[in-house]
Amino acid sequence: MGAPSSQITISFDLGTILIEGLDQAPGAAEAVNAVYDPRVGAFRADAANYRAVVEYLIDKNIPHRDEARAYEKLPGVELPGDFKPYPHQASALAAWRKEGCRGLVVLPTGSGKTFVAHMAVASCRRSALVVVPTLDLVAQWVNSVRDTLGIQAGIVGGGEHEVKPYTVITYDSAARHMEHLGNRFGFIIFDECHHLPGPVYSLIARMTIAPFRMGLTATPERLDGGEALLEQLVGPTAYSSRVSTLAGDVLSPYRAVKILVDLTHEEEARYQEARKQYLGFCRERRLRLGSPSGWQNFLSETCRSKAGQAAFEAYLTQKNIPLNSTNKFNALSDILGEHRQDRLIIFTHVNELAYRISRQHLIPVITHQTPPRERAEILARFGEGVYPAVVTSKVLNEGVDVPEANVGVILSGSSSVREHVQRLGRILRKRAGKEAVLYEVITRATHEESMSTRRRKHEAYRGRRAKK
Repeated sequence: MGAPSSQITISFDLGTILIEGLDQAPGAAEAVNAVYDPRVGAFRADAANYRAVVEYLIDKNIPHRDEARAYEKLPGVELPGDFKPYPHQASALAAWRKEGCRGLVVLPTGSGKTFVAHMAVASCRRSALVVVPTLDLVAQWVNSVRDTLGIQAGIVGGGEHEVKPYTVITYDSAARHMEHLGNRFGFIIFDECHHLPGPVYSLIARMTIAPFRMGLTATPERLDGGEALLEQLVGPTAYSSRVSTLAGDVLSPYRAVKILVDLTHEEEARYQEARKQYLGFCRERRLRLGSPSGWQNFLSETCRSKAGQAAFEAYLTQKNIPLNSTNKFNALSDILGEHRQDRLIIFTHVNELAYRISRQHLIPVITHQTPPRERAEILARFGEGVYPAVVTSKVLNEGVDVPEANVGVILSGSSSVREHVQRLGRILRKRAGKEAVLYEVITRATHEESMSTRRRKHEAYRGRRAKK
């Protein structure tokens, strides 16, 4: 291929790259997935294609001018002299570098994913952007970067907007600002990267030129199968390790105990009557809730008649009876009594149940309605042992470091494998002499049993016992 008569120019434009003069290199546009934009008289591509474009032009010895890159080297980045990575962390970094400094690092919660990222930043020495799902994680990353790398990180999110060569940003803020930040970082790290494949968040990865990319997660799987997009957005799975492999060494040893409880006779009668009513309605209308559009079709049908409204009420009733069963609360009381000297997190799926437990047992509660300052105070006192237990609905599933917790109690949840593994991860942080226990309290012969079976389809639960 002959060199073009005039130099090709690459520039950054609102989350894309413009490539002027590319038409002078036959076949180049197709090779780098660029499309001609007649509005500006140049070829345009996703900013994420920047690395491929530059590598192509260099490989073909095509002269070009790079005006897209605005990122810089990250000076003064050194790991502490006494820092010694675990073997799995060193292996993860080596595997990621072998993939061209792109890809996923899949490690259990508590096994030091953040430190793998620190090692990668120290290795690449490029301005870095860390994208995280919550403000709690923003604070944790900022503190970890300061303590480990000696850098004061910038923050974007939660009312702050200070961009520095090392910046931590929330997914929501990144989705809003990446069209202006997308060329300022050479390395982008997606923490809890299973959030990334959604239609909005995926734009974050597409709108940055960062040639170096790392995704961190304990569980990349998504219910919608969106994890297949992660290779395109971040890179292939470079390294993966299991909970069971690291338990007892990097993570605390643990037991996962399923406790099956029965409905009372009165609860059983109400449960069966409600299920009969709602399932009968579904049969009459030929509705299949297990199909992709089943739930939406059910909601649509229930809005059209009094019979439909009654069926919806019956559906809610048969969901709530196992959730609030008398024997489930008796089991919780027994667990609390057995673990008086331990630090417990009680997980629920709905706020109402969390508040009921809080009132009944005088346990602090954290939900999405809890103000940030109150939430921080509760977690601090939990860590200090002032509060021996906390109860939560969903919000502590990920992104909270509570190494003192050694007992988890799941009273309700979805069928998501990721949610279940994340809850286990909350109690696995290593501490001398610690053995973690995860209880799952399930109402027997109800839909909760099948949900439990689905969410326990993970190697972390194989061989773990059930308690009748």
